[in-house]
Amino acid sequence: MELIKIAATMKDVAEYAGLSIATVSKYINGIKVKEENKKRIDEAIKALDFRVNEIARGLKTKKTTTVGVLIPSLENIFSTTIVSKVESILLKYGYSTIICDYRQNRELENEKFDFLINKQVDGIILVPYGINESKIIEALKEDIPVILIDRSIRGVDCDIVLADNLNAAYNAVEILITKGHRRIGIICGPQDIYTAQERLKGYIRIHEDYELEIDENLIKYGDYEIQSGITLMNEFLDQKNPPSAVFITNYEMTLGAIMALNSRNIKIPDEISIIGFDNIQLANVVKPKLSIVVQPMQQIGEFAANLLIKRMKGDDSGFPAMVRLKTEILEGESVAVINSYI
Repeated sequence: MELIKIAATMKDVAEYAGLSIATVSKYINGIKVKEENKKRIDEAIKALDFRVNEIARGLKTKKTTTVGVLIPSLENIFSTTIVSKVESILLKYGYSTIICDYRQNRELENEKFDFLINKQVDGIILVPYGINESKIIEALKEDIPVILIDRSIRGVDCDIVLADNLNAAYNAVEILITKGHRRIGIICGPQDIYTAQERLKGYIRIHEDYELEIDENLIKYGDYEIQSGITLMNEFLDQKNPPSAVFITNYEMTLGAIMALNSRNIKIPDEISIIGFDNIQLANVVKPKLSIVVQPMQQIGEFAANLLIKRMKGDDSGFPAMVRLKTEILEGESVAVINSYI
């Protein structure tokens, strides 16, 4: 006859550890206890194979120990790198993640946000695209913290973690200017996306600081996808007076632009200079080695996760926080010197 194993209870754990049920309950619900007691409880949990009844705990604490992560694309290296870091940190604190890909579709983004709210997540990390602002405001009123990544939303007081996009573009284009380039093209993201707006501001500001005229024909707007990089680079190459250098403002469009150049046998940097975005592996694969702007993606994920944990614990100090992280430029061999500015 098969013996039925009876699941251990919190009382069993307390008796095994020689502690009160109250102390064990505090520890299991994430409240700090003495280090000595923590070790005894951990030992008891392992020995008794104790499993927390998450449903029962959720009913009691009104917490589900789940976090929603809403991103524009699971095929986007920026998003997936951040998600990986966020998950690893949340896991250490006992949180599971529900990852939603809204495929750069505004309607789907709003539906997925509602889905996460209905799942009673304890918090949300969001890379916004076209979210209805009222949904975020309502979530915050219901004590569901929301951390925005990469893009702010006008009129919404919300924590945000992002790279310093303006100076990222400013510094990249300045390298091109100081190496003698005057006709510098830029492939931006969508005009209504905060990230794209900031990177374009950097492009414009460096031109103003060096008193260089801006040619509107050298500004192209893509959608952060590979095909737009291909299309827009070809548009530059087809101009009667094409740019001598192009700055591409995300990884996927950089990849597309390189594909366009390769298909037309355009040599970098002999025929055109390039500064791309985000992927160190791509920079090393392209010959000659590509110069790129590198965002601190791991740091963005780390700051976002830790800030969310802080908010979920009820710590609202410094709200709304804006964490702006520095980028760096890895210079390769993809920028030719035409004539030094100095």
